[in-house]
This record gives sequence, structure tokens and C-alpha cells, in this order.
Amino acid sequence: MVTGERAGPGMWHVHHGSADVWLLGALSPLPRGITWRSRQVEQVLAGASQVLLQKPFEISTPRILWVLLTERSVVLETGGKRLKDVLPPPLHERFASLRSKYSDDPTKWEHYRPIIAVALLQQAAFRQIGLSMRLDLGAAVRSLAKERHVRVEELKLAAVGDMLDALKTMPAATENTCVDASLATMESALPRLIERAQAWVDGNIERLQNLPLPKEVDACRDALDAGRGTLDLIARMRQSWLFAIEKCLQGTGTTIAVINLDLMLERGGLLDELRAAGYQIEAPT
Repeated sequence: MVTGERAGPGMWHVHHGSADVWLLGALSPLPRGITWRSRQVEQVLAGASQVLLQKPFEISTPRILWVLLTERSVVLETGGKRLKDVLPPPLHERFASLRSKYSDDPTKWEHYRPIIAVALLQQAAFRQIGLSMRLDLGAAVRSLAKERHVRVEELKLAAVGDMLDALKTMPAATENTCVDASLATMESALPRLIERAQAWVDGNIERLQNLPLPKEVDACRDALDAGRGTLDLIARMRQSWLFAIEKCLQGTGTTIAVINLDLMLERGGLLDELRAAGYQIEAPT
């Protein structure tokens, strides 16, 4: 596993008239112990007029306690039910098998609803193989912008309330599809996640594009996209980013935007939509 100071991939340059937008792709999980520093980002930032970031979730301890007290059904099973009572038996058997591999507690996470329990199990699996979700590229770029007195614009993609509403309205079939995706990732795709993480720290975009996430993850995202109301968060995120980037391109000056790499690279993703709209895009070398 590659660690130490790494730059990650270069930035995509999108330009239109006198406006420039530089897209920095973020990925998670990444190798634990990595520190990020990009000379290219620092150079572009020196002449930038603004940085565009996703507004971070503000989940404080009081907020978590409030959720547990008032919205228990969102994260915990109620009515005395446990995970084994609500998951289809084949899914629970797979969950229990992986739990025995990544935890010493045979009943751990049984009181959580399926999508929360499998997320906690996945975090435990990541820790064991040396991956981490803790590197926040947006926060790092925010600090650099603050040091250089560059304005930061925040894009509110989803708040805690949006996530809670999405969980409340999520059909059991959709939740089970996403549980299956997480289990499949832990069963067979952890080596691929390690390869993706190392390709990111090496800046190897071609390698990243040849290491897609498991098909089960695509099935989960398709199920979420097929939702209505507050459920279609992924589709809303794509459209929010596209609108914000096009707004920057219709103005002047230079913007750096930190965006999830998969949202950028996927078929029909942000890069494809920007190309279809006629914008010039230069990929990182």
C-alpha cells in the first residue's frame, strides 16, 4: 500500500470564453496514512477567484443524540426486532459470515437497520486492509484557499435532513439491493478497492477507469436513482454540480471544484455532460 505524501491525479481543465474551471476528483476510501499535497492545485489556486466545494455535513454529538432519541427507526430496528429478523436469510448469512471475519462480537450491529449495519461492517473491513474514509480532500483544499484568501463557495447537495428523509422513504427492496452491494464489495472487491486507491495516489486515471466498482454497486445506485422525492439523491447531486459548473463557465475567472471522481468519470457522468454541452475539456496528463 502506497503511503506518505501524494498528489493524487491531476485536474481536468474545462474552459469557455474567459472562464476556467479546474475539476479535482476525490476518491474514497484511500490508503490509511496518506497525506495529500498537489503542487498543481497550489499553482492554480494562486490565480483562482474561487473554490467550489460540497457543503460538509454538520453531524455533531448533540445532533447524533437527537437522531437516536427522536428518529430511532431511521438508524435502529424497533419493536424488539434485530437484523436477522428483517434481512432475507441469505443476506443475513452473508453478513454474519463477514462479521465473524472483521469483528470478534457475534451479535455486533444486530440492532441497527440493514443499511446502517452493513456500512459499519464495511468500515471495519476497510480498517483491516489499510484503507480509510478519513482523507477529506475538500477540507484540505478549503484550508489552502483560506491561507491564500481565495473565496470558497459551498454547494449544498444534501443535508442531514435530506439523508434522514431518504432513509425514511427507502423501500425495503432498495435497501436490500444496497446491502447486497456492500456485502459483494467485501466478499470479492476489496483487492479492487486497494488497486483503485493506489491508482488514485499515483494519478493513474487510465487504471482507475479500468477498475470499475462491482456491478452490485451499480445496481444499488440505479435503485437509488429510480426513487422519487428525497430518494434520488445521486441524480440530484449530479444535476447540482452540473448547474454550478455551467454557472461558473458562463462568468469569468478561475474556479477549482472538488468533486467525487466517480460522478465525473462514469458513463453519462459530469465530464460526458459537459462535453455534450459543447465545453472544451483537457484531461490531466
